[in-house]
Amino acid sequence: MPTESPLPRGLLDADALPLYAQVAARLMDDITAGGARAGDRLPSERVLAERYAVSRVTMRSALADLANRGVIESSPARGWFLTSTGTGTGADTGAGTAAAAGASAGGGTAEAGHTPAAPPGGRSVQGFADHALRHGLAARTRVLASAVRPARVQEAEELRIAPGAPLFEMRRLRYLDDLVVVVEHNRLPLALCPRLADTDFGTASLYATLRTATPGQFPRVADYSVEARQPTPEERELLEITDVTPVLVATQLAYNQDARPLELTVAIYRGDRYRFRASITD
Repeated sequence: MPTESPLPRGLLDADALPLYAQVAARLMDDITAGGARAGDRLPSERVLAERYAVSRVTMRSALADLANRGVIESSPARGWFLTSTGTGTGADTGAGTAAAAGASAGGGTAEAGHTPAAPPGGRSVQGFADHALRHGLAARTRVLASAVRPARVQEAEELRIAPGAPLFEMRRLRYLDDLVVVVEHNRLPLALCPRLADTDFGTASLYATLRTATPGQFPRVADYSVEARQPTPEERELLEITDVTPVLVATQLAYNQDARPLELTVAIYRGDRYRFRASITD
């Protein structure tokens, strides 16, 4: 945590500062006192404006001031997040905006390779392979199908590409210590990483491959939702379900370092081998 005052209060009386600067200073004090970490999301602009009893215009100016100083950064449609500069800590690793994390036998739908590393000071989406590595589990993948095809209209809207643009699609069965955990359906704009079409993902890491693209593609945050339902006959067979065990269907839209949609994934987990955890914020 930084200990210096964010504004030169010894040289300039706080009341003489513009209102937005006073609010920025108060917010910075609250961030410091609250033990916030890099990657933490701030409350919404409306909530902050009510908390500091100012207009949203003033609050927006205060947030912009902190952003100019590298304390926070914005992510389109998702809000403001603390940087490592603003907290004095290293980059935080989460699994999307809801911090979807591992399971009794599995992790999030994304995966993390070893190299190249993500740019310093940013957040990243925790992955299946990363979870396995941290917990000393052996991850294995069986590719069910992969192909390049034209993007459908709904996919194009979610990934912000033109309908008919080349889309890389893959279905995989993922194992941990030879126990089947999840069926994944991944879709990515091929233009972001053309080598996806020629990579053997039975052994290669999807996210490690994305990082080697030019420019490198780094999943920073993700929209993540989970719902429970009964498995289909195909899912029962693939996930080796022989009883009434339900499945958890996780839908994830990951964004890269430029806040551009990078990957749309639907992951179908065995309900007895996955646990969803989340941090709820304003």
